Amino acid sequence: MSSPAVPSVLFVCVHNAGRSQMAAAFLAHLGHGRVEVRSAGSAPADTVNPAVVEAMAEAGIDISAEVPKVLTVEAVQASDVVITMGCGDACPYFPGTRYLDWTLDDPAGRGVDAVRPIRDRIEQRIRHLLTELGIEPTA
Repeated sequence: MSSPAVPSVLFVCVHNAGRSQMAAAFLAHLGHGRVEVRSAGSAPADTVNPAVVEAMAEAGIDISAEVPKVLTVEAVQASDVVITMGCGDACPYFPGTRYLDWTLDDPAGRGVDAVRPIRDRIEQRIRHLLTELGIEPTA
């Protein structure tokens, strides 16, 4: 369970290989330990999308060691905020948990040129989320 002083955020997409991995990495990086971060997928892929890894490296964040994780009821229950990104109804609902749905293009099957604008939109949303949570993003 998360402590009241540190909010917990879970990012969910289908494969946990692109959008949710980028969002989790940005939140961990910009939140600098002031947010508990998780990501998962309703049908996880075997690996993180290589174009996503490359795009994040360009932003100075190394996610090359990350692996897609399966969405569990426990992860949802342990989160204060659950942000879905195209996983439909696969995410369990629990009263008292804040749910957001971010509509973002899926980077699956796309090259790094197509992933960059998705990455940049995710970073903007993460900065806004941190502000909503009362946390000043690090540079």
